[in-house]
Amino acid sequence: MASSWTGNRVRLRAVEPDDWTAFMRFAEEDGRPGRRLDLPRSAESHRAWAKEQAVAECDDDRFRLAVEATATGELVGMVGSHRTGPRSGWFECDVMIGGEHRRRGYAAEALVLLLRFMFTERRYHKCLAAIFAHNEASLTLFGRLGFTEEGCLREHVFFAGRHHDLVMMGMLAPEFDQRHTGSEP
Repeated sequence: MASSWTGNRVRLRAVEPDDWTAFMRFAEEDGRPGRRLDLPRSAESHRAWAKEQAVAECDDDRFRLAVEATATGELVGMVGSHRTGPRSGWFECDVMIGGEHRRRGYAAEALVLLLRFMFTERRYHKCLAAIFAHNEASLTLFGRLGFTEEGCLREHVFFAGRHHDLVMMGMLAPEFDQRHTGSEP
């Protein structure tokens, strides 16, 4: 491993203004059945978002990082911490990998790199992930990483014409250490 931000498959880096085209492509391909339907966005809105992310300050440990494949240098997704409770020691994470790049280990490695940073450098005690109950791939991924199902928020989110359950999964810093310290992401 060359740095704390690089694993065997991925490198985490800041979002750059030129990344907007890849993020626009990821957003367009995610319009699959069973997904939340968002309003169409203009190319200019994607361009402005990427520009904003490129200069965004790390506000209370809330940030987004681009996930780049080490083998090709291609942008394959994004990982981040989007809610934090610094006084209580928890943060919430998420990961998004573009459709053509899924099932290659990118999400797992990006999450381990993020968790290692948040637990060891930022001293958080717990990570939470909110996952739609019908998203078997994400439930399996987080379970494989060592997250534990902590509860289900029944019919919590409305989209695609009905309410959906949201599964809450969590991992404590000691659980991460036991499972991932000393190993490659």
